[in-house]
Amino acid sequence: MAGQGTPATALLARQRVQHSVHPYDVPVDTAHYGAEVAAALGVPAGEVFKSLVVEVDGRLVVAVVPVTGELDLKALAAAAGGKRAALADRALAERTTGYVRGGISPLGQRRRLPTVVDSSVETLAAMYVSAGRRGLQLRIAPADLIRLTGATTAAIATG
Repeated sequence: MAGQGTPATALLARQRVQHSVHPYDVPVDTAHYGAEVAAALGVPAGEVFKSLVVEVDGRLVVAVVPVTGELDLKALAAAAGGKRAALADRALAERTTGYVRGGISPLGQRRRLPTVVDSSVETLAAMYVSAGRRGLQLRIAPADLIRLTGATTAAIATG
C-alpha cells in the first residue's frame, strides 16, 4: 500500500477497520465518471458511492449517494433537519474536507462534517467510497462507514 496513504486510510488503520484499497485510472472529466469507476474496478455501479459536500441552511453536510443516481437536495435537507440545500462551493468543500474534488472521502476529513448516507447501503455487504485521492477507492462495510462518520441514513438519492 506504499504511496496510497491518505487521512481516510490512516483513520481506518488506527481504528483497525477491515477495508481494502483499490486504485483505478479514469480521467476526472469523464462523462458518467462513477459508472466508469465501477467498470474500472469490475464491481456493480450500485456499490460505488460519491461523497458530495452540500450546504444545508448555511452549514456543511456530506451526502454519500450511489454513483448510479443523483442527490435529491430536498430529501437531504429534510434528513439533515433543514429546509434548503445546495451543493457547496468547490473551494469551500476542498478547504473544509482537506480533499480535492473527485477525491473527497467521507472519512478522515480535516473537519468532521455531519454525514447522511443513502439508505440503499442497507442492502449491501460492502460499498466503495473515495479513499481521499483521485484514482483510489476504499471497499468498506457500510456499518463501519456509518459508525466512523457518525452518519445517519435516509433515502437521499434519485434514480
